[in-house]
Amino acid sequence: MGVWRVPADVMATSRFAISPRAEVVGALGALTRPRSPEQRVFGAAHGAAFSAWVASRPGVADLVAASFRDPGPDRVGWMGDYLSLPPEGEDASFESELAQLQRLTDDEVRADLRETTQAPLAPALMRPGVRDLVVELVVWLWTHTVETDWSRRERILRADIVSRTAQLARHGPGTVLRDLGRDREWVGDGQLRINRYALPPRTLPEGSTLLFVPTHTDGTWVGWYADRYALYYPVAGRLAQVDAASTAGLGPLVGPSRAEVLTLLDVPRSTSQLSVLSGQAIGSVGGHLKVLLEAGIVLRRRSGREVLYWRTALGDALVAAGGAS
Repeated sequence: MGVWRVPADVMATSRFAISPRAEVVGALGALTRPRSPEQRVFGAAHGAAFSAWVASRPGVADLVAASFRDPGPDRVGWMGDYLSLPPEGEDASFESELAQLQRLTDDEVRADLRETTQAPLAPALMRPGVRDLVVELVVWLWTHTVETDWSRRERILRADIVSRTAQLARHGPGTVLRDLGRDREWVGDGQLRINRYALPPRTLPEGSTLLFVPTHTDGTWVGWYADRYALYYPVAGRLAQVDAASTAGLGPLVGPSRAEVLTLLDVPRSTSQLSVLSGQAIGSVGGHLKVLLEAGIVLRRRSGREVLYWRTALGDALVAAGGAS
């Protein structure tokens, strides 16, 4: 299994961090390798624009293809290191993380992609400027799919960190690390399991930095560069059930039952999911969604056999105002 051996001093100084670039990685995964209804909705909203941009920019399609290695019976799944660089601080900005990428060289990027694909690179990636393609890809994804939603995402990420920090103080690292995604676990004797691949253990150097980074995706990954290591995990708040008290201020405006439905739509959900989470009949939920849709407070989109609903910016503002009352 994949294990990191973590010295006591590194574990003692480990901390949680925010990474805007990790949200870009999640966006890229949703657009190219959707695995959940939530990701398919995201792809439906942004996929056409992304495909058009990729088609207009030579070399980007080859870059995206070379940035992931899908797992198979005899090979480990992999992601290009440029996507998983650990943030350089606990509160990194997008600009600071972009600067990290801009410091890479073409040769470093190509070596990274060769390690990922374990195959010869496409001719377009052998030309000068491959690092610039990386920067353009990340900037496009940020500005077109993440930036306008960043304030909401950041609130959820920070709430997750506050919750886990308190849990860490009460119960220690074993409990917290076991909840950081599939196959993650503190197995004792200074060992942190990061996956179940048959990989040799990696020993983190004394004095290195270990970061735990929440993301709005259902995937998990790790990254390292120089003396910095990061473990990326799905944020709990993206699927958290709603505290009934949080709808108290919103209820008088739209009604308590409709307020509950609206508050649950922080992520895309189907009518049946909303019915189960709220305890309301499917017909009642459908009626609430019709009113919210006509008012421009929610959006909907078909994903396979389901129709998923989620809040608009106006819906987010109503919920935020209601929760503050």
